[in-house]
Amino acid sequence: MYAGLVHAHSGLRWIALVLLVAAVVTAIGKWQGRGSYTDGNRKLYLFTLISVHTQLLLGIVLLFISPKVNFGMMSEKLYRFYSVEHTTGMLIAIILITIGYSRSKRASDATAKQRLVAIFYGIGLLLILASIPWPFRIAGAGWF
Repeated sequence: MYAGLVHAHSGLRWIALVLLVAAVVTAIGKWQGRGSYTDGNRKLYLFTLISVHTQLLLGIVLLFISPKVNFGMMSEKLYRFYSVEHTTGMLIAIILITIGYSRSKRASDATAKQRLVAIFYGIGLLLILASIPWPFRIAGAGWF
């Protein structure tokens, strides 16, 4: 079960990243070009939100069953990364993405909606990219 969850969490990250990049690029383009807030945009932003929340749920399960998470071994880089850095960075990013989606729904005009999505999703994307255990950063981490 553990191996399947790790592969699902690691593989689904690519879907979340692609959706986040698409959402940020779309929002910036519409914001700068003063485009409209269409149903297609709204669905892209919603699917992005759903994908990062799915990743959050898988990550919470892994937090409790992973042998890489050990709060008693903070002096070791691997345990500290998975126990604190990865978890905290991803949680803050998902909170920002959620706030951005919620605030954009309440905004009055299309430009404000696109600006909020671009800013909050963009900061969330940067935090996620910084918190992913890339193979060149963490020994033993894989691309999938």
